[in-house]
Amino acid sequence: MNLRRYNNYYLLIPGLLSLVAVIVLIIWPLKLGIDLAGGSLLEISYPQGTPTIQQVESVIVPLSLGPVLVQASGSNGYTLQQRDLTPQEKQSLETALGTLGQVQEQQFTSIGPSIGAELLQKGLIAFGLVIVCIILFIAFAFRGVSKPVASWKYGVVAIVSLCHDVLIPVGLFAVLGHFTGVEISSLFIVALLTIFGISINDKIVVFDRIRENLRRNEEQHKHEAFDEIVDHSIMQTLTRSINTSLTVVIVLLCLYFLGPASTQDFALTLTVGMIAGTYSSLLLACPLLVLWERSQHKPVKKGK
Repeated sequence: MNLRRYNNYYLLIPGLLSLVAVIVLIIWPLKLGIDLAGGSLLEISYPQGTPTIQQVESVIVPLSLGPVLVQASGSNGYTLQQRDLTPQEKQSLETALGTLGQVQEQQFTSIGPSIGAELLQKGLIAFGLVIVCIILFIAFAFRGVSKPVASWKYGVVAIVSLCHDVLIPVGLFAVLGHFTGVEISSLFIVALLTIFGISINDKIVVFDRIRENLRRNEEQHKHEAFDEIVDHSIMQTLTRSINTSLTVVIVLLCLYFLGPASTQDFALTLTVGMIAGTYSSLLLACPLLVLWERSQHKPVKKGK
């Protein structure tokens, strides 16, 4: 099977998807949850009769608490998300809600804006450290490979393809946040870091196969083009990569449809990231390696 014939098409699809994700993020920034942006979350229930969302909102407006997001929760309750409340403001809110009927507080979570900013900052630092460590690890692991592509270039290609793996679910949640109000939390950052780990493992498996084939050709004094070696390496790892990813995706889909609501966004992020990561491991990272190898051997035109 000659995969290298369609290298340009393989690069076109993730390139377009990544561009769309970036544009979406610029137009519709991600909506941060209270654990990242700060604020409070109050979950209540009305066991003896549930008022409408409009009735709940009508008793909240006179309190001057700023924007309050009211969402249905369960069969007889609501979740109210707003800025960080003082004890007096919380008491006033509960009193106002009590005018609509017997109300029960299920949970109340409050996170200050400084704590949310700190969590977001630590998440970004974690991403930076992961990227640096991946480049260093791959450069070290492939230190014996210098021809025709230097070892550090494997690390750079891996990071570029990992950016694609992360941009796709991030862009999706930007769209969901704009149209359905979905917010990201610290669990979303955990999901993205998990995608990093799973995807880089898949890419290293393919890169390692390329390294072994290069070494075998050198030992046997075979002169095979680099793109042919990459093509053979992809075919040798294709079944393993697809089967592994498919197994994980099936589990994640079960978690999304049958699991609790609190883990649905986590499962959706991982599912999309796994699919994007499998594609990029086989049909993005490897074609990028081939493209880089060809560019450094492109003949220079001599002037007349």
